[in-house]
This record gives sequence, C-alpha cells and structure tokens, in this order.
Amino acid sequence: MSDLNGRVVLVTGASKGIGAAVAAALGAAGASVILHYRGDHAGAEAAAAGFPRDRSLLVPADQADPAAMDALWATAVGWKGKVDAVVLNAAIMLWGGGVEDPIEAWDDNWERQMRVNVLSPTRLMRNAVGHWLETGRGPGHPDGDGVLVTISSWAAQRGVTDPSMIAYAASKAAVKAAAQTVARGYAKRGVLSYVVAPGVVRTRMSEDFAALQGGEDKVTATLQMGEWVPPDDIGHLVAFLATGKARHLTGATLDVNGASYVR
Repeated sequence: MSDLNGRVVLVTGASKGIGAAVAAALGAAGASVILHYRGDHAGAEAAAAGFPRDRSLLVPADQADPAAMDALWATAVGWKGKVDAVVLNAAIMLWGGGVEDPIEAWDDNWERQMRVNVLSPTRLMRNAVGHWLETGRGPGHPDGDGVLVTISSWAAQRGVTDPSMIAYAASKAAVKAAAQTVARGYAKRGVLSYVVAPGVVRTRMSEDFAALQGGEDKVTATLQMGEWVPPDDIGHLVAFLATGKARHLTGATLDVNGASYVR
C-alpha cells in the first residue's frame, strides 16, 4: 500500500465514481483528503467514511464556474496550511451537440463542457502550480515535490465512437495537453504532473453511455478483458502517484483500459 502519511491531497468530484474511489484510497493510505463535490454531500461523506474525520474536509463548489475554483483552493490550502497533491477528476459528459445536431445544441455542449472539463480544472492547476513554486518544492523540500494527477480519458487519444460527443473528447484532450505542458515546464522546479486515461470504468457516467450504445453487453463485448475497469483500480494507481515516488514518470499518460486500447 502507498504511504501518504502527512500528505494533503485535494480531489475534485469526490462524491461518486472514480473520485470517490480515489478519495477512499488516499485516505486509506494515510493522506489528509479534501473532497470536493458539487451537490452530493452524502456521497462525499460516504467516500470519506473509511478514514478518520480529522483527515477529511468536504468542500462544495460548482465547477461550472471557474472562478469558484479560487475559493475552493483557498479553503483547501487554509485547512492544513498546504496541499501536496491535486487530483483533477470532476467532469461532465454530455450527449448531443454533434455536427448533425442543431447549432444551438452544438454551442451549448461545447460551452458547458469546456467550462467544467477544461477551464475549471486548469484554474485549479494554475493555483496548485503557483502554490508549489512559491513554497520551493522539490527533492530538498520537507514535503517533496508537488503532484498533479489529471484524470483524462482514452477519448483524448482515440476520439469517441459516438460523434455527438465530439466536445467531450476535445475537452479531455485539452486538459491532458495542459497537464503535459505543466510536466514539461516545471519538471526542474519541483512539480510532477501525471495523466491517467481510463477506458470504460464502472461509473454512472459509463452506464449512461452504454445505454445509448445498445446496452452494457454490447460495450463489454468490445473490451479485451471482457469486463469494465473497477474504480478501485484507478484509486490505487492515483494513491501511488500521489506519493511522488515515481518522479521520472512525470509527463506520462497511464492507460487503464484492460488492453482494449494499446498504443
């Protein structure tokens, strides 16, 4: 198990799915975890139920408003006086708004998904990197490097089978490119940046997607392992990355899709 004792980690979208699994894994590894959520307070509480209450802080914020991320960051840093790692997980997936749909749907889907999936996470990214630069992070710092983990998607590399989801794929590619730029730009200044690209994960979002594609059996038949990725797999991976022990892995995109998409 990863050892995260003494480390403080902010996780966005921590009330369900991948975010909840990540928060639980971080807490189990000894981290103090800030669990961001939009409206599902009960879900965030459930994600934090497995570790002591003095190591969890639940913070609501609407990621549809990029400016709200500044207040979220201020609250996160104010809790323990620092944040050692940030996991950018929260996102939305909207259907419709493709090339063949009305222009109103196209504009709405692009605008909403870019705000939630790109502008808000990169706003937090900016806050986090600025914090780590100000505090002089790196191997010689008592808290080591600052760690950024961005949850992207295999859609960022391969596109989406449903062309009506073009904006979602583009948003995941955009946040991936931002995380890679941070990795390259700040590798010498104590900032590590990793990208995790899940395939089909057992979440409500994927279940809704499968329903539109003809059902779970049809989607499962396309997967090499014949099963969906358990959220816990991603939780354990992120907990390891949050230790900062794999320093020279910075900039990497880690595919978690059971060999269904191999680059």
